[in-house]
Amino acid sequence: MVDSAVTEAPTRLRAGARPVSPAAHLDARFAAATVTGAQGVRIRELPFLTMVGVRVVPGTPVAARIEAALGTALPAGCGAVTAAGGSQVLWLSPDEYLVVSQEQPADLARSLGEALAGEPGSVVDLSANRTTFELAGPRARAVLEKGCPLDLHPREFAVGTAYVTVIGSVPVIVWKVEPEVFRILPRSSFADFLGRWLVDAMAEFKVPETSTWR
Repeated sequence: MVDSAVTEAPTRLRAGARPVSPAAHLDARFAAATVTGAQGVRIRELPFLTMVGVRVVPGTPVAARIEAALGTALPAGCGAVTAAGGSQVLWLSPDEYLVVSQEQPADLARSLGEALAGEPGSVVDLSANRTTFELAGPRARAVLEKGCPLDLHPREFAVGTAYVTVIGSVPVIVWKVEPEVFRILPRSSFADFLGRWLVDAMAEFKVPETSTWR
């Protein structure tokens, strides 16, 4: 476990400048890729979500303080997600968690950092580190199955769970938020590549189904 640390993402924009999301340039491509109907699938970016990384040993007094600050228990195992208010906590490893929240990044990082109280652990604002794609529709799972090694069948991948995995060659977190809605969290530097990969994987569902019987 690393020493106690609280880190906030550096501000890279001049005052008054409008932030640009990692996949903003793909908006038109995403819209054009949308498929409706029984073969439906659509993709969009959910930019600028607050994400704070937490490293802490579960079951310790400092973990209890982190849980009190979050208002929910830390998830207990692989795939687990806990939630309270506008925050969700995703399990990444036995002592690593990702908090996705509606709070302002600096406010959340500060409150969780105060819970460390100088004990071993870390709280890091990772909001600029990742973006979020939302892939939704009846064929969303089929698109992911082209490049994700997870068993995505509902009997194995339940709503409200999230796993660290890959899509194609890109490391991601895949989070199932509804029966036909997946959130995909790549690092920002991979947003362009993965966004284009997903659009290509969606393309077959734009082709009308044809009947071969006579």
